[in-house]
Amino acid sequence: MTNKKVLKKGNHVIGAAAIEAGCEFYAGYPITPQNELTEYMAKHMVLNKRPFVQAESEVSAINMVFGASAAGARAMTSSSSPGISLKQEGISYIAGANLPCVIVNMVRGGPGLGNIAGAQSDYFQATRGGGHGDYRLIVLGPNSVQELYDYTMKSFDLADKYRIPVMILGDGYLGQMMESLTLHKYAKPKNLPKKTWALTGCKGRNPNVIKTLYLTPEDALEKHNLELNVKYEKIKKELQLFETINVQNAELVIVAYGTVSRVVKNVIESSDKKIGLFRPISLWPFPENALRNLKCKKFLVVEMSLGQMVEDVKLSLFGTDASVDLIARPGGMIPTEEEIHKKIKLMLK
Repeated sequence: MTNKKVLKKGNHVIGAAAIEAGCEFYAGYPITPQNELTEYMAKHMVLNKRPFVQAESEVSAINMVFGASAAGARAMTSSSSPGISLKQEGISYIAGANLPCVIVNMVRGGPGLGNIAGAQSDYFQATRGGGHGDYRLIVLGPNSVQELYDYTMKSFDLADKYRIPVMILGDGYLGQMMESLTLHKYAKPKNLPKKTWALTGCKGRNPNVIKTLYLTPEDALEKHNLELNVKYEKIKKELQLFETINVQNAELVIVAYGTVSRVVKNVIESSDKKIGLFRPISLWPFPENALRNLKCKKFLVVEMSLGQMVEDVKLSLFGTDASVDLIARPGGMIPTEEEIHKKIKLMLK
């Protein structure tokens, strides 16, 4: 398997990476456009003699992941926008219980049932927690089939390192596209903490307790929230992933992630202007310091939504004299190279 070049669909690649990374439990429920991932896991988890459950609902699936993670297993679920909404209560429980897991959202157009085209309109839901209470997820935004493979593996490690749910925020287009990628053997980091907290039976040790219910606010729940926040601040310092292209001396920097960033790369190659790209890969924590340190004074955010990541861009640049503009295409529409070129001309005239 090492360094083997193959042609694979994005959704299948996530499954292959999860199994290679040692996913020990998967529970999910069908929804387009991520069904191929559930299909892949249904076959290959069984072939690897690992539990696969097609749950009766998204609510059931996420709570099964809660249980598997609490027992110390590398656990995973996947869905698409409305399905992720149904999982939010369970995601909040998992985050509140300090448990690791991997959640995949191949975003589709919304709100409501919307359509099955790819979109980026779940950015707020993912990066602001999505469910109730003060909590965070690590959120990663790959932009290629190769990155789906690489960052799915990395997600399991980050989840175990920080005891936190990690979300892969893709989109329907990325899940359906086929690209060549290089498969490689997974190497588990040697410094991951042991799961001494797991519910593995209490023979020979004191009982472990995993819970999210703290009835006394003044000496229990507030303390728990503050302890969680210490972890979140640590993650913000240690994990800010991004890519830059041509940002030095750029007249204009375009900020985009996921599928849209691929369109922007084509724009940069065909433009006669000094255009750069800043691509956040960790959507939470957002790489605000790296963006703020750019010397450019004009920024253009391009999103497959009405404009959600643009708020993080503005927060990162707050207090500077930089201006921020936006191209927003919701409902499963992809911004075109032509409209981006047109906007660049208007901003640089």
